Amino acid sequence: MNAQIEQMGSGSGFIAALDQSGGSTPKALLRYGIQESEYSDEATMFDLVHTMRTRIMTDESFMRPRILGAILFEGTMQRDVEGMPSSRYLWDRKHILPFLKIDSGLADEHDGVQVMKPIVNLTERIVEAKSLGVFGTKMRSVIKAPSPSGIENIANQQFEVAQQIIDCGMVPIVEPEIDIAADDKTKCEEILREHLRTGLDGLSDGSQVVFKLTLPEEVNFYQEFTTHPRVLRVAALSGGYSQDESNRRLAENRNMIASFSRALTEHLRVDQSDGEFSSSLDSAIEGIAQASAT
Repeated sequence: MNAQIEQMGSGSGFIAALDQSGGSTPKALLRYGIQESEYSDEATMFDLVHTMRTRIMTDESFMRPRILGAILFEGTMQRDVEGMPSSRYLWDRKHILPFLKIDSGLADEHDGVQVMKPIVNLTERIVEAKSLGVFGTKMRSVIKAPSPSGIENIANQQFEVAQQIIDCGMVPIVEPEIDIAADDKTKCEEILREHLRTGLDGLSDGSQVVFKLTLPEEVNFYQEFTTHPRVLRVAALSGGYSQDESNRRLAENRNMIASFSRALTEHLRVDQSDGEFSSSLDSAIEGIAQASAT
């Protein structure tokens, strides 16, 4: 665990987000070139997306030192890659830190935000993840307007769950996403930053989290957290920005690494030859890794 903590805290590269769940999987498959008419049930849909993720994870370009970690959907963690559980394949074969998306989705918007739904069977899911060699977890909520009370609720929920995960011996990724189309995104960022400070102060001694935050409007807006003793790493989500725009914004923010999903897979297509697919993935990984190295 100490070696993994050290890798997460100071290793090169970025975190690949391969954790689309039930609601976002159809869009991910559509971008990949698979129409909804090509599958008739959820089981087939998840088979198709696992095939896509396996193609990514087994590609020779998906390696250290450019890939630091990878976030998995629970269904991916419970499936095999080349005869091994996905999470064990990542660490044992590629030395990439595996994370698990632990939240159960978003509640309906209220007070300008979407908090997480109650997380079902949290302890049991953490026990299963640890048994499969998973290093940490990720949970996402969304801010859509500069509501002080709404953003406070988002932060309180994130840190409450983060402490539970820490107490179970894992490292949580705290992801209070700000919608890039949010009303007054800059004000949302200002309010969130204050609550991130408060949340860190409330963690137990020796606790460490990873932050996953929307790329800010002001360069280096979250830089203070990159040296905070309770923050292992600060990562950025692409949030719907294009690959080029995500990389441009990320490169401007010092000591912030990527944790991209859509921006990583933007140019990957199901009908590409193995060579074309590998070339597209390698190009995406190189650009994101370079932007994460600033």
